[in-house]
Amino acid sequence: MIVMAKAIQALFVFFFLAAANACNSDPVEDQVLLPSNLNVAVEILENGMVRVNFSADRANFFRIGFGAGNQEPELATGSSASFRYTVPGTYTITVQAHATEADFIKREEAVTITEQLLGIGLPTTGFESPMSYDGYSLVWNDEFNSSTLSSDWVFDLGDGCPNLCGWGNNELQFYRRENTQLKDGYLIITARRENFGGKNFTSSRLKTQATRNFQFGRMDIRAAMPRGQGIWPAIWMLGESITEVSWPACGEIDIMEMIGGNATGRDDTVHGTLHWDNNGSYAYRGGKKTLAGGAKLADNFHVYSVIWDESKITWLLDDVVYHEQDISPASMDEFRAPFFFILNVAVGGNWPGNPDSTTIFPQQMAVDYVRVFQKE
Repeated sequence: MIVMAKAIQALFVFFFLAAANACNSDPVEDQVLLPSNLNVAVEILENGMVRVNFSADRANFFRIGFGAGNQEPELATGSSASFRYTVPGTYTITVQAHATEADFIKREEAVTITEQLLGIGLPTTGFESPMSYDGYSLVWNDEFNSSTLSSDWVFDLGDGCPNLCGWGNNELQFYRRENTQLKDGYLIITARRENFGGKNFTSSRLKTQATRNFQFGRMDIRAAMPRGQGIWPAIWMLGESITEVSWPACGEIDIMEMIGGNATGRDDTVHGTLHWDNNGSYAYRGGKKTLAGGAKLADNFHVYSVIWDESKITWLLDDVVYHEQDISPASMDEFRAPFFFILNVAVGGNWPGNPDSTTIFPQQMAVDYVRVFQKE
């Protein structure tokens, strides 16, 4: 009996020690190796778009959050993800490299989205032209420093219907006064995506018709452009005779046009063009200037100018000539008559095409001043 008791006691001690050892050790299969070397690179693209590239060792999958609203990190496909911000601000981008759903490492990167990146901010730099030129006198100008718009400017309203629906170009906007404001010494025309008057977009178009017209001189307009596919800002002039002879017999001088978009020849290019009636046939001719190094017209204020006399019209960007047109032929007599100014931002149309998924609204054209000099 004593021997059996000792055997039972020894067996009990064996099982107790085995159980204790089992409690103090973790099975190999319960150990999780976390990912390592998490690398995150953030690229800020145009129109508020951000692309994030990421990689990590031993990661089974990634989750990413862009810090907009209450968004939680979402499962990513591949090694990159993109997101477009529509509101300015500083956002925290979070990238998680997961071994399992509950086991991960993360990295956070801050990104600042400015109004300028979204197309609604105004640049603080750019070319400025003088208030005087040798041999010329300043005969009229608007510096837009008042709180109210000068009576020299009147509005074109609506969509051009019934006489000129789409303003003759299949444009998509409805023009309103409310899309123009004077702020900080600028006249700002804002194109918005909003339903009004049966259209999906609104903007503004101002002119000096019947208030201020000019025949010959140097015209300087300092302005910052909008950007984006389907955006069509213009600074131009029409012959005062348009109510009598219609277009194109009245003549048109396009001091500045830009058709928005990311491709070369769009956000980076200014166009200067004439339109006229060439002995009963419509005619046009013009030139253009593309900025170097991938710069966009929206990046800075620029001065758009024409020098116009009886025999020729010369176009300048920041006081550098980029095009010249002889207007001495008798068939171009419309360019030896008074013209008035027009400032507008169109949306869509035959030339630029319509906005697409890359186009951010609102978009703004800001005009710092309009100045007219004539020979003494």
